[in-house]
Amino acid sequence: MATIENIHVMARGTYGARRVHAELTLGRSIAVGRCRVERLMRQAGLQGVHRRRFRHGGHRQPAVFDDHVQRVFVADAPDRLWVTDITQHRTVEGWVYCAAVIDVFSRRCVGWSIADHLRTELIVDALDMARWRRKPVGTIVHSDRGAQFTSWLFGSR
Repeated sequence: MATIENIHVMARGTYGARRVHAELTLGRSIAVGRCRVERLMRQAGLQGVHRRRFRHGGHRQPAVFDDHVQRVFVADAPDRLWVTDITQHRTVEGWVYCAAVIDVFSRRCVGWSIADHLRTELIVDALDMARWRRKPVGTIVHSDRGAQFTSWLFGSR
């Protein structure tokens, strides 16, 4: 019992029965069952620290922009409506992400960006490329409600 309490104190009170059992059997070569360690720790009032899983902030509604398209993906001229999305592809070295901006009228890819991350800069770079190549006026950009598309950086473009 004193050995269990000693191990628990040396671990600053963080070890539970499983780690105390591992220290006893592997570290100190004492043959004891895990159930016995649990029972002795319970009798002594010892328990490990429970770490809760990290939870991202509550369920906030993202800043959603008005749907100007109303699910009608038709354009009567070039550069009136663009749609954009991000795809991911597995490579030998890991994941690669591609953001594309497509003109609905011509169905051409007018801007793209490829990176190894999913940060907002990926979609902003693709949108900047499309703006640089086509120099649109009054274009509507439609996207899904992903975090990259509802960020402040994307909205400021």
